[in-house]
Amino acid sequence: MIAAPHTYAEWSKVISAFKDKTNDDEVLAAMKSGTLEWQAGVAERFSKKLIDAVNQRMNMASDKFQKDINRNGGTESSIVQSILALRKEMMFLADAIDLPVIPENDRRQYRSLVIEQANNMQKSLEDSAKMDRSGKLSSIVRNHKINAF
Repeated sequence: MIAAPHTYAEWSKVISAFKDKTNDDEVLAAMKSGTLEWQAGVAERFSKKLIDAVNQRMNMASDKFQKDINRNGGTESSIVQSILALRKEMMFLADAIDLPVIPENDRRQYRSLVIEQANNMQKSLEDSAKMDRSGKLSSIVRNHKINAF
């Protein structure tokens, strides 16, 4: 079990584990129960480290999604499975960046970054699906939205 972080050094280790996808459930529980004195300097470094970790995970999720789509040959079930996996990761990241230790205004702003990225991914998928003349891919993308959280 990962101990709840209370100092910047402890937070740094936990955020690194989060960034590396090391035991997500325990890391998230530790992050949700952690504390930090929100003061100038520490707050900025903490926020930057957390946002960088979330951005890296969003990029990794997007890359994995693209590889899965290319590798699986585009069958309906594999597309749905890939979209749902991406949605699950985006939901997790939106939850992970919505930490009680962060002031409410900042929390809303950070969470909106993840939601905005999910919206952009969804729009990009919808635009790409328009190339499919059968309309099947458009239907799949509309019925299994990445940003449905």
